[in-house]
Amino acid sequence: MEEGRKRVVVVGGGVAGSLTSKLLENAADVTLVDPKDYFEVPYAALRCLVEPAFSERSVMTHSSYLKKAKVVISTAKIASSTQIITDDGEIVPYDFLVICTGSSYTGPKTRPERIQEYWKANSKVVAARSILIMGGGPVGVEMAGEMVTDFPDKKVTIVTASSRLLTFLGSKASDKCLKWFKSKKVDVIFNDKVNPDSKSGSTYTTNAGMKIEADIHFWCIGKRLGNTWIEESDFFEYVRDGEGHLKVDANLRLLNMSNVFAAGDITDIQEIKQGYLAGKHAGVVAQNIKKLIKDPTSTKLTCYEPMVKAMGIVNLGRKTAVAQLPFGTFLGCLPAMLKGKDLFVGGVRKQLGLPK
Repeated sequence: MEEGRKRVVVVGGGVAGSLTSKLLENAADVTLVDPKDYFEVPYAALRCLVEPAFSERSVMTHSSYLKKAKVVISTAKIASSTQIITDDGEIVPYDFLVICTGSSYTGPKTRPERIQEYWKANSKVVAARSILIMGGGPVGVEMAGEMVTDFPDKKVTIVTASSRLLTFLGSKASDKCLKWFKSKKVDVIFNDKVNPDSKSGSTYTTNAGMKIEADIHFWCIGKRLGNTWIEESDFFEYVRDGEGHLKVDANLRLLNMSNVFAAGDITDIQEIKQGYLAGKHAGVVAQNIKKLIKDPTSTKLTCYEPMVKAMGIVNLGRKTAVAQLPFGTFLGCLPAMLKGKDLFVGGVRKQLGLPK
């Protein structure tokens, strides 16, 4: 650590945390605290299930893109206004704290283990004749799209508790998506749920009593926020709701705190939770910390502008996507081209200073 430089601790190595660390490592002494030694492009994970070799580019060690920042492989256990303590007992003091624990994590700790996990999952997908997908949001829809594109002979069923697919987008996007799935002979069951524990042999039973045959299933319903450590910390009063989102101001600081920021899914910003937007949060947080390093009393901080109207591109395999954009809603190859064949992985790698 360089004498006199401000200390920035970033908790969480997802999109927001990794990009914040990268943007600040030349301006401060940055420490990234994450339970794994790698960053993974989240919107590429589903492609890795059908093409595990893709994970070689979408999963990258923190040390490969962070040239100056320190990486602590652990989880935060508790935090005060001046330091955090990890599960391993390490004390990490800070001048600025950035909370980016958008979801709890229980997966592999190392990059090789994560890549191997994809290869194992892929072998199960290849061997399966029928696949059950629980959830009709963007994750469930993209997973189904990948499956029917790469394995058109497999029977795919989607079960969602909602009355339509992709509820974060408008009904036009939902209708176009459903029509495409019907053309691929995908069964979509609305207003129902499946408990994985209901499985008997290869038969799953929905809450409504429907029987579904499937060799494997995928749970594509939201993860729990990574907020348990916050409940034991000085920041518990900033938790906005029962889910654990943190109350932030327009500058992405915890309300009435000058040196603690939050970014990504952990914030209470009223907009859809997307990796793209987490990246925008990181940009605002980094700009503001740089300004406060130069002038601790600065009042000219950058304000984050939430996405008021939902937009999104949801891939349906490699060559088709449904897109809701300001100028219309479309389904076809053009939206897929906007998202790119590599699902923005090349762009993320470029942001992190890595070869595309």
